Amino acid sequence: MDAQKKKRVLVGMSGGVDSSVAALLLKQAGYDVIGVTMRITPEGVAPAARKLACYGEDEAAEIEDIEKVARHLGIEFRVVDLRREYEERILNYFRDEYARGRTPNPCVKCNAEIKFGLLLEGCRRLGLEYDYFATGHYARIRFDERSGRWLLLKARDAAKDQSYFLSLLSQEQLARSLFPLGDLRKAEVRKIARENGLPVSEKEESQDFYAGDYRELLNKGTPGPIKDLGGRVLGQHDGIENYTVGQRRGLGIASGGRLYVVRIEAETNTVYIGEEKDLLTSKFYVDRVNWVARVPAAGEEIEAAVRVRYRSPELHCRLVSRTREKGTGPGGQDLDGMFAPGTVEVTLLTPYKAVTPGQVAVFYEGELVLGAGFIR
Repeated sequence: MDAQKKKRVLVGMSGGVDSSVAALLLKQAGYDVIGVTMRITPEGVAPAARKLACYGEDEAAEIEDIEKVARHLGIEFRVVDLRREYEERILNYFRDEYARGRTPNPCVKCNAEIKFGLLLEGCRRLGLEYDYFATGHYARIRFDERSGRWLLLKARDAAKDQSYFLSLLSQEQLARSLFPLGDLRKAEVRKIARENGLPVSEKEESQDFYAGDYRELLNKGTPGPIKDLGGRVLGQHDGIENYTVGQRRGLGIASGGRLYVVRIEAETNTVYIGEEKDLLTSKFYVDRVNWVARVPAAGEEIEAAVRVRYRSPELHCRLVSRTREKGTGPGGQDLDGMFAPGTVEVTLLTPYKAVTPGQVAVFYEGELVLGAGFIR
């Protein structure tokens, strides 16, 4: 990570130990470092019950922590107001997906569209030109001379690997990104923070998107039937937004055995429930795939592993790319072919339960991220 003469790096800072150490390491490497963060939470959102999450946290306190770190490091720090954009791109997406009976992953979408996109556009409007953008994510990148593509790889610390959350980044975004923590373990990062007297060295970990009840963010749903797979009405739900595939608790159905949500049908406003065996899936489809390592030919079969959500195990699978047409990304923007808008057929070698529409599926080949897209 040798810095060329005063290359400027904007570091996305959250007020936590990871992004603070990332800024420290880059400064020590000789870069011209500027800390940046985004304001996304509307005024009036009570922080007490929602602390330690990306959205809804006490942004004023977090920004104060970043300012303390910036002063300690002797770097400039700027804030970009993205409250309107975050509402439009992330919160509305979050609500719309649940209204469609799908379970979204706002963090993956936010990285591709907001943190590595609109945040940097906002920095340019503030007159902050830059060579690289860095974050405290645990992941690695490298350029492959043979293919001419930027590769995204897992972090050295498997327990902290966050390549899943970066899997929708484009080639252009990866080319200007730095992940200084990719080769470090969390314990090493804490040690570096303590040894350098960072004000946030003992700060606890933040939670992902939202630490409260996600339903607080949703529009009120319309009541409808809960049915078994034979079509028999067993009860009534208070809105499909309150359910996700694989859910067992809160169904309100008396039964001698365990019941799970196995399908959500937005068209008829129906929640279907069944037994655990009914959740098993051996084949599913992934849309709008962002191919990172390479773009396969139509019909090409690839042996790989897939994560169907962040905490799922890697599942051995066979991928078949169906189309290569140019199209649009998750927010409708033209992505110049970086997203394959067609379909990838995924066949699992061993059936797995609760493959959930709307979640992001990430394909791996060893430590390499092949690509990622949205489960249909």
